[in-house]
Amino acid sequence: MNEILASYYAKSIERTKTRVLEDIFTYLENQESFPSYEHYVRARGQFLDRLWLNAWLNTASHASISEKKAYLSDKGFEIEGVNKKLINQTFRNEIRDVEPFDLIGWLDSKFVNQVEDWKQRYMQAREAYLTRIELQEQREVRKKLLMSLEYYIEQLLGEHYDELYLYVRYLLGCHLALEIEQKSITLPTEDITLSAYVNHELELAYNSNHYVENAIEKYEGLISAYLFDFGPNWLKDRFPSHLFTEYENTYKEALPDSFIKEAAFDPFLQLGDEFFDDLLEEYISDLTKLLDIPFDPAVHQEIFDKDLSERERKDVQALEEMKRQKEEEARMIEDIFGREYNPPASRNIQYVLHVGETNTGKTFRAIKRMKEGRSGIYLAPLRLLALEIYEKLNDEGVPCSLKTGEEEKLVEDAAHFACTVEMFHEKDFYEVVVIDESQMLADKDRGFSWYKAITKANAREVHIICSFNAKSMILDLLGESDVNVHEYVRDIPLEVESQLFRLRHARKGDALVCFSRKRVLETASELQRRGRQVSMIYGSMPPETRKKQMQRFINGETTVIVATDAIGMGLNLPIRRIVFLENDKFDGTRRRFLTSQEVKQIAGRAGRKGIYDVGKVAFASNSKTMARLLEQKDEPLQGFAIAPTTSVLERFQKYSRKLGLFFYLWDQFNLPKGTKKASLDEEKRLYDMIEDSIIEAKLSVNDLYNFLHLPFSTKEPLLRAQWKQKLEAIVEGKELPEPHLKETKLEELELSYKAVGLHLLFLYKLGKRTEAHYWERVRKEISDKINDQLKAGVQIKKKTCKICGKSLPRRFQFRVCDECHFKGKKDILN
Repeated sequence: MNEILASYYAKSIERTKTRVLEDIFTYLENQESFPSYEHYVRARGQFLDRLWLNAWLNTASHASISEKKAYLSDKGFEIEGVNKKLINQTFRNEIRDVEPFDLIGWLDSKFVNQVEDWKQRYMQAREAYLTRIELQEQREVRKKLLMSLEYYIEQLLGEHYDELYLYVRYLLGCHLALEIEQKSITLPTEDITLSAYVNHELELAYNSNHYVENAIEKYEGLISAYLFDFGPNWLKDRFPSHLFTEYENTYKEALPDSFIKEAAFDPFLQLGDEFFDDLLEEYISDLTKLLDIPFDPAVHQEIFDKDLSERERKDVQALEEMKRQKEEEARMIEDIFGREYNPPASRNIQYVLHVGETNTGKTFRAIKRMKEGRSGIYLAPLRLLALEIYEKLNDEGVPCSLKTGEEEKLVEDAAHFACTVEMFHEKDFYEVVVIDESQMLADKDRGFSWYKAITKANAREVHIICSFNAKSMILDLLGESDVNVHEYVRDIPLEVESQLFRLRHARKGDALVCFSRKRVLETASELQRRGRQVSMIYGSMPPETRKKQMQRFINGETTVIVATDAIGMGLNLPIRRIVFLENDKFDGTRRRFLTSQEVKQIAGRAGRKGIYDVGKVAFASNSKTMARLLEQKDEPLQGFAIAPTTSVLERFQKYSRKLGLFFYLWDQFNLPKGTKKASLDEEKRLYDMIEDSIIEAKLSVNDLYNFLHLPFSTKEPLLRAQWKQKLEAIVEGKELPEPHLKETKLEELELSYKAVGLHLLFLYKLGKRTEAHYWERVRKEISDKINDQLKAGVQIKKKTCKICGKSLPRRFQFRVCDECHFKGKKDILN
């Protein structure tokens, strides 16, 4: 025997012996009369012939591939380069020739002339077989008896359902009466249902910081316990007598409660669930009064029928009251909102619609006309754009004042204003009004400011600047008014680069676009590390800082600008190439891919007449898909945004001073066709902080809503807290608390800038201009410090594994390195 196969051969012999002894036992147990050993060998001859070969082949097949190769090599086979499958087949064929184990010889040595031993095996096998058969028969009888018992249980529970419900109702009512008395529980109303009582109990426990078990499970368990307690004896009193006889004949004992509980387990649980669902609708007062009424099915049925009739009467009454409230609510909604948001059919104003792509001179033409007017106002989407027009007009000799929520720069004898769109007042007359980026009309949260400006401007001429996809919606909004439409197309073509962009490809005049402050700072830091001079622009950056960053790029002090999509909103820069580092963005709710209009708005900033004759566009990924978006025709915008107006709030005050009710009615208000409703999420978040407080009590609805509507970053907990403190100071007649300032890190400086901005919003709202001018200087100093930090270079803290401290790549999304992660998994498995 080959050494390689010796151990497998021995295992095969043991396996064969075990299998044959098992077969002998199976054979003997099925023989009613005693068979001889020779009879077994004849009867099982074919099986015995196959047994060894099967055991040997199956056992030897577990040899490793190296063992198989060594065996075949010893046999003279050439195995170099032969695949594993062929080696296994050849090995299996070759080992068939190994000398077989003499199974019959081994059996003969064990059982020939050993009649007593063979007979003893037969007796053991038959005894085990008969015992097994007897147990199977007993189980079958028990199963039939159990099925019979279950049948009668189902029948009885169905026939006596109402009686059982009344008894469980009585038991639960007694329990509740004692519980309420012992715990001195005060019920909120007389007609409180068990369902409301359960919730009340949970609320009391929560408010007192006491742990209690789930109240629903508690009462469900109580009802099940009642059924399992009295149920077995109740069933036994109603079972037919033959069930008891059958059980005693089978088990030689009386039918016990445990067997009945086993048979009734599922029916009792199901019945308990049904009872509990019905009891939840019952009044606690109807249940607790049962304590003083001994249980009698007829008496309790009469009580239940009266209670049910009264409950149904009250339900009908409640439904009628609910219907009345809904009708009253509908009347309130119609009265408050009514036709407030239907645009006027026509107005005696000359409208001029400037429609076109980004960077085509639309705003330039509109501003030129505004300068020619005796008075005018420019309405911008961003404070920075308003500041840019304010400075431009004053530099050109046209006195212009600046008004945003956070600042006022009033120029003597100025008849022109540059403002953010939210500062528009419909009663003020201007000869020329310019409304920039009017496609924002469709923005769910800010769009209503554009709607008001477009439909309620008090002027001779209103110039509306928008993208192509907003044209039809704005024309529909203007109705039959006199509208001149000017369309603009880029003089400078856009050229998409086929090569995917990598950071090492950055060149002078590039604007790298990503969609978060964090990514802007990381990218700028990496470019600075490579020796680049970089400007940065992101949404939360102070406008003054943003302007300085832009100016450094314009002057050539920096060669590359890294920005968020804020760059796409009216910022004119000498950009050679726009590079999209990302193709998706977080829009406040979810991450989504950029739309065609967003890609065009940003890409359109590439190219500058007189500097770059071609605007280049590049992408860091999916360049073909993104290029298609750039060429794709935009779907027309659908639906302008609506938000609460002063008139709406004034009408609401006839009904209530609670803004919580107003927000509810706003949510119920059905949108007029072709509109979108502002979610008012930020206003609701602030209102939750001051609902039912002295602030709400002392401020009018209009004033309170205006404070809720202040444009500041409500996502910052620190700013929300300062907002509330200032309101408390106002209603208490105290001085406004000064903003909390920290000026060490970049994040702290930016938050301090926002805090001063919030303070200025309050100061201007309260007419405290002198104090506001001081805080404007403070804010400018902070913006200078922010700019200095950005100019000096952004230091991004290195990402390290929180377990081992190893450095991680900047874009690595986890806090633990791969090695520590897998090591932790292995420790868990071990």
